[in-house]
Amino acid sequence: MRRMRLRKIGLVDHLKDCLVLLAVLICAACACSRSLHAQESSSSALGLPPLIAPADNPQAPARIALGRRLFFDKRLSLDGSISCSSCHRPEHAFSDGRALAQGIGKREATRNAPSLFNVAFNTSEFWDGREPTLEAQALDPFKNPIEHGLKDDDALLDIIRADADYVADFHAAFPGSNGAIQKVQVARAIASFERTLISGDSAFDRYFFGGDARALSPSAQRGLSLFRGAALCERCHVIGQHSALFTDNAFHSVSIGLQRIAPRLPELTRRLVEARQRGTTIDQAILSDRDMAELGHFVVTLNPSDIGTFRTPSLRNVGLTAPYMHDGSVPTLEDAVARELYFRGSRAGHPLILTPGERADLVEFLKALTSPSARETYR
Repeated sequence: MRRMRLRKIGLVDHLKDCLVLLAVLICAACACSRSLHAQESSSSALGLPPLIAPADNPQAPARIALGRRLFFDKRLSLDGSISCSSCHRPEHAFSDGRALAQGIGKREATRNAPSLFNVAFNTSEFWDGREPTLEAQALDPFKNPIEHGLKDDDALLDIIRADADYVADFHAAFPGSNGAIQKVQVARAIASFERTLISGDSAFDRYFFGGDARALSPSAQRGLSLFRGAALCERCHVIGQHSALFTDNAFHSVSIGLQRIAPRLPELTRRLVEARQRGTTIDQAILSDRDMAELGHFVVTLNPSDIGTFRTPSLRNVGLTAPYMHDGSVPTLEDAVARELYFRGSRAGHPLILTPGERADLVEFLKALTSPSARETYR
């Protein structure tokens, strides 16, 4: 009997040891999981939400470096004069300072080149939202006859595959690809670089999220109050509790460009619908026709309520990205504020009357959205 009791005691002790070991392993696994999740979703800039790369295109140094090289390479155009950075210049917060983008042979596009800062957080790409992700949009400019002017994806790949350094870089960035350079890899590399264009930690962020009461000037603080209150700006340029993208990622119209095409709207919409039915791509339909480009998100949805609506742009670094609006028709920040106040007043059903001093405060706040990273060198 005594021997049986000893055996039972030994068995209980053994089970206890196993349970302790199991608990340790579970805790370690949870800690590892939390660590991996933090690496995947952490954001390095104050005021921005967690950044999570897609599962099929995780961020990796070799991939980012390859994407950077592709982004700045002018050889990837018909005449060797245009790179992605030609329209998205680091010194202009990755916009270009022009009213309308300019491509090969100084050909003028139909829309303004938006800033690429924080595009990783967009829920759709381009002014009209015609592509859902960075990877989906990355190759379109290369085949645009006005921008890079290449005939097709094969023309792009031929240039890349003929460069021994690119071959080595692609092998390093995509080690499981058996050495074959494919267009999906080009898109993923460029998207990986664009996801590094993160811009937060502005004076506003340090004030609002960092608790530094001295980060904003008194004028900018008054502008923030107007932005969130009487000026109604926050309805579209959203400030969250823990982060602020300054966009609702939705589509709105401020009537820019619509008056010019209004007499021909029935004709334009009919032409677009017929072109789409024939298999014409959205790029082909709008990138050489300024009137068609004014149709906005309608070119994607064919929903009449989307005529003339465009993605709400983020206001981060807006002080560096003049001129404004999808067609670059608004030259200064002061003009943009006046235009937005008129639009928001018309939607609210009553004028939004701000004094000159209040408008100056609002502009001062917008300038406080400029981030230190917007002035860095990215080459």
